[in-house]
Formats: sequence, C-alpha cells, structure tokens
Amino acid sequence: MTTPAPLPLAPTWRLWLLWSVGVAAYVLSVTNRSSLSAVGVDAAVRFDADASTLSMFAVIQLAVYGAMQIPVGLLLDRFGARPIIAAGMALMAVGQLALAFAPDVAWAIGARMLLGAGDAAVFPSVLRVIAVWFPERQAPFMVQLTGLVGQSGQIIAVLPLAALLHATSWTVAFGSLAGLGALFTVLTFAVIRNRPPGRTADVSVDTRTGAMHVVRSSADLRQGFRESWAHPGTRLAFWSHFTTPFSGTAFVLLWGFPFLTVGEGLTPAMASLLFTVYVVFGLLVGPVIGALSSRHPQRRSRLLVLPVIGIQAAAWLAVILWPGPAPLWLLFVLAFAMSTGGPGSMIGFDHARTFNPSHRLSTATGITNVGGFLAALLAILLIGIAMDAQGAGTPDTYTLEAFRLAFLTQVPLWLIGSLFIVIERKRTRVHIGLDEPRTRRRDRGIDGLA
Repeated sequence: MTTPAPLPLAPTWRLWLLWSVGVAAYVLSVTNRSSLSAVGVDAAVRFDADASTLSMFAVIQLAVYGAMQIPVGLLLDRFGARPIIAAGMALMAVGQLALAFAPDVAWAIGARMLLGAGDAAVFPSVLRVIAVWFPERQAPFMVQLTGLVGQSGQIIAVLPLAALLHATSWTVAFGSLAGLGALFTVLTFAVIRNRPPGRTADVSVDTRTGAMHVVRSSADLRQGFRESWAHPGTRLAFWSHFTTPFSGTAFVLLWGFPFLTVGEGLTPAMASLLFTVYVVFGLLVGPVIGALSSRHPQRRSRLLVLPVIGIQAAAWLAVILWPGPAPLWLLFVLAFAMSTGGPGSMIGFDHARTFNPSHRLSTATGITNVGGFLAALLAILLIGIAMDAQGAGTPDTYTLEAFRLAFLTQVPLWLIGSLFIVIERKRTRVHIGLDEPRTRRRDRGIDGLA
C-alpha cells in the first residue's frame, strides 16, 4: 500500500465543507425515507389502499434498504464514497419522481423500492467520508453528530412536506423532493472526494500516533459472517438493535400520523408538534445514553437497553388502556418514550464494536443493523394486518379502538427481543469470563458423589 501523504490530513475548512454537504444529503435521505409519515392518509386515499397495502409501501422500502447494505459496502470498497452517494441521491430522485406521477399501487411500490435502494447508499457513504478525511480521534464524535443532525429530516417530512402537499398537490410535493434529489446528486458529486489529495488508498489516520488503517465498508460474506454470529456478543447486538427502535420507526414512517389525527382526534398541527418533539427528545437524550454507555460498558443491557424497552412498552400500554382518547400530556410521554429507542439502539453497535476484531467489524455491524430494520418492517406489517382484520383498513373506517388493538402487536416483538437479550447477555458474560458457566444438574450430582 502506498504511504499516505504527511499529516495534517486536509485544511479544516475542507473537512467541514465535505461533512456539511454529506450530512445535508443525509438529512434529505431521512426526509425521503419518512416522506409518507405525515401523508399516509393522503396516500391511502390517492391509491385506494387498505391498511395492509399501505404497510407494504414502508415494508418493501425497508426490506430493500436492508438487502442493499452488503452490496453498498462492496461498492464503497470498489469505487469510494463519491460516486456511491451521488448514485444514491439519483435513485431517490427517480423514486420520488415516479411516486409523484404513480397511477396505481404497483407503480407506487416500485417507486418506494427505488427510494429504499438510494437511501441505503447515503449514510454508509457519509460514514466513509468521515473515516477517511477526519482524524481517528475525531471520527466517533462526527458519526454521532451526523446521526443526530440527520434525524432533523423527519421534521422536514412532517411539517414542510405535508404543508406543501395540502397547499398544492401530491405531484407538486413529491416532484419537489425529486428536484431536491437531482440537485444533491450534482452537489455531492461536485464536492465529495474519495480521499485527501496525494492518497492512493482509503485509510484512516490517528494524528497523535501517525498510525494508519485501511477503511473497509463491506462484509466478509462467508467465514466472517459465521464467526461474527457465533460470538454471543454479536447476537446480543442484533437483539438489542431489534428490540429498541422499531416502535418509533413504525410510528414515524407510517402509522403515527393517522393514529394521532384520526384515532386520537388531534389537529394536524398538534400531531406535527408531537412528531417534532419526538425528534427533539431524541436529540437531547442521545448524548445522555451515549455517555452512560461509555461509562458503564458492562451494564449496558441492564442499565440502558432493557429499561428503554420497558419505558416504551409502559408508555404504549398506558395510551392503549386509557379510557377514551389519551390526554395530550400522555401523548408527549409516549413521544419521549419512543425517542429513547433510536439512541438506545446505538448500544447494539457498541456491542458489535466491543466484541469483534476490526477485520470483522463491518460484518458484525451489518448483522446488527439488520435487526432493527427487520423488527420495524414486521411491526409496520403487523399493524396494517391487524387494522384490516378489524375492518378498519381505510381512512374512512379508522377508529381509535382499532388502532389500540393494532398497536398491541408490538408486544410480542418486545417480549421476544427482551428474552433473547437476557439470554445472549448471560452467554456473552460467560464467553468473556465475567460469569461462570451454569453447571448442569447431572454434573452437580456427580460432583456431590465424588
């Protein structure tokens, strides 16, 4: 490998320019991902879709997103961040343009598939830009900052997009998103560069020691996967990410706005405020959970992950069991509870990083990431099926009681995930020598006879 250029990596202004363009692209990516959140009822009316069909818009989008993670990693290793992020923005632009003019459900689902494929390319590309351009000691902070800033895209999807749609038309609103995607296709390709001048390889640099490491985004699909999954710490990471964020994801991507407006009877403005508060709460609680995770690495599951799950389940059960529409203060409590899921899910990546060597980190991270999206698409689909099963599959038939029963389908996902977290936590502690393995009853009997 060719020796990289001498330090420093690049002028500070250039680092921040690259990051600003990358994170702005990520904000737009999150906006595109969440673009049905505040207009789900409009989508159901436009495409004459029942609840299960409406769920498929989000489910297929998430499935494509998850399926594209490994191919995106391979492409990043082959071509670098610049062409991949630009291609992702272009795919999302085409997807939103197709959705703007979609004449039926099949066309709309195809558009959301393009959206999921494009979305899958953006965040990994931004992470690679950070790893290659920023000093190693600064990269973890920049990753956290990118994730926090990116979530503001959810607010854009709820407020300006919904207002534009109701002031103009479906075609204008989603055509505008397509136009922004085209603009960022050009902007990212013009500004983003794969590596600093003089470098011939993608490496990260520790400016304190001069140590350099090759940056890889793809996963080893054979031995690396088997070795990663064989470690109970990776399985603990998977189930932690499976169980913590899915409720908020299902709420924000599709079912939250119809539940708040049609089910709970809130005005669109108040529902939008709750969505905004959800994002703001997440921004505030994220650093707190991150700090506690760093300070108590051996107690993450008991101190953070399981309580986050418990808080969400308790808040949802309180809303579901409340006689009549829930009071506004309780809905704000629900928004806060769900907002802990995103930061809580990041602990899964802490587990993956802690228990896997660097050459397996991409594989373990990919396994962990699949958990959250698998749970989210299951939750979205189960809620839609439950709505249809109650005869409440269209906006005209939505009722508060139907929503309450439908949201109870989240409970099995919490229970299954929590059970496996407890099991894999114990196995992980035994594996790394913190706990003694349980002695089988037969062995205890033999020892007693000896």
